[in-house]
Amino acid sequence: MTIHWCGTGLSSIPGLRRLIEAGHPVTVWNRTVAKAKAEVGDIAKDIRPYSLEALTAALQPGDVAISMLPADQHVSIAKACLAKGAHFVSSSYIAPEMRELDQAFREAGLVSINEVGLDPGIDHLMAHDLVARYRASKAFSPDNTLSFTSYCGGVPKIPNAFRYKFSWAPAGVLKALRSPSRSLRHFTELRVARPWDAITRYDAPLPQPESFEVYPNRDSYPFMQDYRFEPHWKVRDFVRGTIRLNGWADAWAPIFEEIEALEGKPAAEVDAALNARAAALLEDNAYAEGEPDRVVLFVSLKAEKDGKPVYHETWAMDAWGDARGTAMGRLVSVPVSLAVEAVLTREIPAGVYAAPHDPRLVTRWLAEVGNLAQHMDRIDHLA
Repeated sequence: MTIHWCGTGLSSIPGLRRLIEAGHPVTVWNRTVAKAKAEVGDIAKDIRPYSLEALTAALQPGDVAISMLPADQHVSIAKACLAKGAHFVSSSYIAPEMRELDQAFREAGLVSINEVGLDPGIDHLMAHDLVARYRASKAFSPDNTLSFTSYCGGVPKIPNAFRYKFSWAPAGVLKALRSPSRSLRHFTELRVARPWDAITRYDAPLPQPESFEVYPNRDSYPFMQDYRFEPHWKVRDFVRGTIRLNGWADAWAPIFEEIEALEGKPAAEVDAALNARAAALLEDNAYAEGEPDRVVLFVSLKAEKDGKPVYHETWAMDAWGDARGTAMGRLVSVPVSLAVEAVLTREIPAGVYAAPHDPRLVTRWLAEVGNLAQHMDRIDHLA
């Protein structure tokens, strides 16, 4: 069984190297072979120029294809896997077109596992762990009032005036700012057209207390079901969001104005404008060689009875770049590599899935993640 790793961009290398160094047979695919060789040429024996046609021709039954390419290419690779009897792995959110393949993957006895990177990915594992712990606790009651928050982001370890540096595709960062969000605040649905309309403060439970700016991201509602919240539970707050350094909103105000000015314009014009702006921003706000990036993630679940907390735990993670590479690269790609190994050992059933609920995998993967971060702790606020 061959592992086909497609894409050797900013967030791919540590997990890819981990699989190769573990002795798995890995074929590396990248549009530019020279770039792939620069990253893994010292250990990779098989590096090929990527095209969907070439990948499809190489796939064999039982193989695993990993897409670390742009999200709009995942479904076509997954369909190629179905045609050739191979499994599929990605770190990205499950698109509706991917979810539609669930029955086909089940019938073929194949796995498509997604949302196994950082966010989505590690955040899911932490949420599954907290919900399972709450259900097993003496405090559990269907009458409790629940509040859930999950905030994740890549931020510069050494703050700059722009309050941000790019650790993944700059155009993707800007395009994400055009996405509306839906979350639950104080028992009320909160719909926000643009992130800067809903920025709030978050005081992080770190060894050295630190506050951040946060905003809701995408549609939080479907994750209540995914995290196995019961429909009858009383949920006050449920927010999945993005975290930024304090001062980010002020520093980015001109960018927000530019994005607002693109409203109503043709998609091609919008994409061209955002790509050009992203390239300019990257010139001034890229990480220098050897400069550490930073990733912070906080997932919290609180239950209250008669207005008093009876359960309140938070997973807190703080990681930064070091000799092992960037924090973003480690925390996105190593969980992907763990998912690949779980597929090979048949620990994930056939079908289309996000990060697993299985407590054995959750516990094992979180332990591995703990080795990737400089600080990771599950905090009991009531202890």
